Amino acid sequence: QVQLVESGGGLVQAGGSLRLSCAASGSIFRINVMGWYRQAPGKQRELVATVTSSGIRDYADSVKGRFTISREWPRNTVHLQMNSLKPEDTAVYYCHMSNNGLGYWGQGTQVTVSS
Repeated sequence: QVQLVESGGGLVQAGGSLRLSCAASGSIFRINVMGWYRQAPGKQRELVATVTSSGIRDYADSVKGRFTISREWPRNTVHLQMNSLKPEDTAVYYCHMSNNGLGYWGQGTQVTVSS
């Protein structure tokens, strides 16, 4: 089992910044992927950014150049630095880990960007 605990999020004006963090604990294999997804009201959950245990990063086109995902070792903590936020970034952000063929989700944290 893996537990994911998220922190960060909140309300910010357009153009501002926020930082999300997610700490993973439990039975974590050496090779895994951590990342962030988001879900806006009435929309499907979508990928925001991921980082593998070897440091390979991937971003959704909509956040490239504005968001940065990073990972701390060996604590298995992942951060999402979000800059130049837009109202369309408003969503519940979920931390995710793919570990040993299974997927785990955090509880979600609300990000609201006002115009």
